[in-house]
Amino acid sequence: MTVYFIGAGPGDPELITVKGQRLIRTCPVIIYAGSLVPAAVLEGHCAEVLVNSAELHLQQIIETIQAAHAKGQDVARVHSGDPSLYGAIGEQIRYLRELGIPYQIIPGVTATAASAALLGVELTLPAISQSVILTRYADKSPMPSGEELASLARHRSTMAIHLGVQHLEKIIEELRPHYGDDCPIAVVHRATWPDQDWVVGTLDDILDKVRDKGFRRTALILVGRVLATDSFSESALYRASHAHLYRP
Repeated sequence: MTVYFIGAGPGDPELITVKGQRLIRTCPVIIYAGSLVPAAVLEGHCAEVLVNSAELHLQQIIETIQAAHAKGQDVARVHSGDPSLYGAIGEQIRYLRELGIPYQIIPGVTATAASAALLGVELTLPAISQSVILTRYADKSPMPSGEELASLARHRSTMAIHLGVQHLEKIIEELRPHYGDDCPIAVVHRATWPDQDWVVGTLDDILDKVRDKGFRRTALILVGRVLATDSFSESALYRASHAHLYRP
């Protein structure tokens, strides 16, 4: 018996991995995040037990897994995006280790990757940004020392900020001193869902654009010069003068 933490991807049911889809269709027990995982992801399942974890607290989820374990049944624990990023699987894994229940993590497409694809941009451009910082806005839970938004902004890397659209005004004020008023920023609402939407602007004008759209939640903030520039060097990999193992 194994618990599979499956990343369902950002919303489009075709963006789940082949392995994740196979496990959903074969596991006799499915526990899925009903508030974030579209019903289409579960199509074709033959599960005996189908549980929406949005209606449960942590202990009830663990009890459901224990019941499956006692029967020798595999469990598909389906999360949105990639379960290793803000998926709250760490606390579940801690219980599984204590209980001696085997588990595996099946990666999924992240909201960051989906948003970059939607915007048609590369997040890492030569001499512009070679790093991507994935973080969140500190609201109910404080950030560890050194991971405050202003501290991360000093790197001026491409940044993806989760769970922050309701605090966009404060976020902009923390980013301005490091990125500048003219720095490109995008806010993507429910990337890859049928009702996906987005706005692109600068730190100086994005707030009004987001207010006009009425985005309140389930949105990702992307900021960085990579979002709106054609002034970057070509990569060495495909440069005609660059030799390597496959192109002497």
